[in-house]
Formats: sequence, C-alpha cells, structure tokens
Amino acid sequence: MKNLTLNTDEQRWLAVLARDVNADNQFVFAVQTTGIYCRPSCRARHALRKNVHFYPDSFHAEQAGFRPCKRCAPDKADPQAQKMAKIERACRLLESDSTLTLNALADQVAMSPFHFHRLFKSVTGMTPKAWQQAARARRLRTSLTAGEKITDSVLAAGFPDSSSYYRKADDALGMTAKQYRSGGSDVTVRYAISDCDLGRCLVAESQRGICAILLGDNDDSLIEEIHTLFPLAHSESPEGEFAKRLHQVINSLDNSSNTLALPLDIRGTAFQQQVWQTLRSIPCGETASYQQIASAIGKPKAVRAVASACAANKLAIVIPCHRVVRNDGALSGYRWGTARKAQLLQREAKNQEE
Repeated sequence: MKNLTLNTDEQRWLAVLARDVNADNQFVFAVQTTGIYCRPSCRARHALRKNVHFYPDSFHAEQAGFRPCKRCAPDKADPQAQKMAKIERACRLLESDSTLTLNALADQVAMSPFHFHRLFKSVTGMTPKAWQQAARARRLRTSLTAGEKITDSVLAAGFPDSSSYYRKADDALGMTAKQYRSGGSDVTVRYAISDCDLGRCLVAESQRGICAILLGDNDDSLIEEIHTLFPLAHSESPEGEFAKRLHQVINSLDNSSNTLALPLDIRGTAFQQQVWQTLRSIPCGETASYQQIASAIGKPKAVRAVASACAANKLAIVIPCHRVVRNDGALSGYRWGTARKAQLLQREAKNQEE
C-alpha cells in the first residue's frame, strides 16, 4: 500500500518489477521484442529493461503497434475494479439484509463461497460475518442514541431475538445497552501518564482492555482530553499489574518492533472500525493515501469519512493513523500534531533501512 508517485520511467520500471497493482491504470508497459503490452501488475516473466517502453494507456500502446497481453488483459476493464465492485455490492447487501448467509451472499455476486470469503476479508479486513455483526451494532447504536426502547432497538437492528442480543452485547456495543444510551458516562476507566519518546503519554484502560493512548506536551491537556472521551475516568497510581501494562504500552510506542500484546477496548462505529482495521494492515515503514484506504474498505468515494475516522482514533500508534498521507505523499493533519506524524514516519523509515 505504498503511496507511489510515478513521474519517471525509472519509477514506472520499479513498479513493474514489484508487480504493484496500485500502479495499474496509471500506465502500461510494452515489450519491443514480443510486440505485447501489459499492466504493471502482470505476472508474466519480466523482459529486459532496454526492451521496455511505457505508454499512458492501452490506446497509445496500440497506436504504437503493440497488442494486448492475453494474460493480464490491459485493454479490458480493470479486474481489480471488478472485484471491488463485487465487494461494494456485497457490503450494501449486508447493510440491508441481516439474515444473509455466506452462500447466499456469494451467489448474489456470482462467486464461489470460498473465493468470495477470501476476497472480502482481503479487501475489508473483516469476514462477511464480522461485517454483518458490525452493521447490526451500528443500527443498534443509532436506535439507542435516538432514545428508542432497548427491546425495540434490538429487534430493529436485526438481532433475531433479545436473548441472542444479550449474549453478544459486549461485542456489539463495548458496554451494556443501558450504559450506551446514557452516553457511556458510567463506564469505569482508569488512566496514568508517563513519558515516551514523543512527549507525554496518557494510557487509559477499561475492564475490557486499553481504551485510549493519547499523546501531548503537557498533562493538563491530556487530562482534559480523556475526560472528554470518558467523563468519569480517574487517575490512578501505576502499581502492580497496571504498572506492567503501562510499561508494555510505552515500550511498544518507543519501539515499533515491540508489538503490543494486550487486549484493546476499541470503540467506534462500524465504519470507523473498518477503517481502523485496515490501518493496522499497513506495514511499518510504508504509507497509504486516504483514497487507498477508502478503496480498500470498498467505499472509494468515502475519502472524507476515512479522514474523519483517522481523526477519531483514540489509540495512538497502535492504530497507525500516522501512516495515512495525501495522494501526493504530503503529510496531512494528525490528532496529535503533524510534527509527531513526521517524526513517527521518519523513525519507521529509518528502522526499515536498518
């Protein structure tokens, strides 16, 4: 998911060598010795660089006398775009029908259940079932926020009965329906503040896991921020097991090679959780654009919504929203300051080089 700028033939050649699907539709390359032109992602054996020419599209390649590759079909509709269209349709179906089975959904998009399941997860970062459950949770949140009765909200969201909802209440809302309807103000959260390489860091946890990792320059601003997120959050001296967890979080922030192995309490809408899950798939040392993230979750027009989801992230670095940049590679906003974003990206790039 690297954010490529393909302005020169050498950059285009590197994309061809990498068979980078993100370079498809930006150009085609033609091989003088075979008379064939291909997509950058074509799986055919690479030709010698001296025999390769680049063209902006299939029209210009054919005007120059080259014919399309039968393997990657560069003159046809983008296979990746076709797959994305199927995933977009499947997402709409899951949003509108909470009873669809995997087989029925795969049949609707004309794919085998096995290949559909694999493609859906690779694009959205979630299984169809997880997406369906997230959609139910979103409908439930909307209904409860509007003040509807809990039982009515449960049935309207698509749960078959109230008992099945209560078995999955924690997964659906991260708290009970009563707590959610009250704004979560009675959810117990404790926090502590410590130093890290990026300044001061506030780490908060609920009964379900780490629920906030906030960065700042002073403690007052961090305390104000955590109380905005969790009104009843209280400061606690880091001792015993809490101190160990705090130390683990700080270690993971200061060293990207230390993966945080603690449970996380990730709260957000279905859409936000899709975005955050996709962000966590961006390799350390690489970046992706907001447009690439929107396309990866099957909603290519939701670029602004993706940016909003990044801004709503409460778990700094663990959910790496700092790896999202503009289409031109320029840094955009960051909840904890663009200077920190630049520092993080430079640090990760340096670690990859080493």
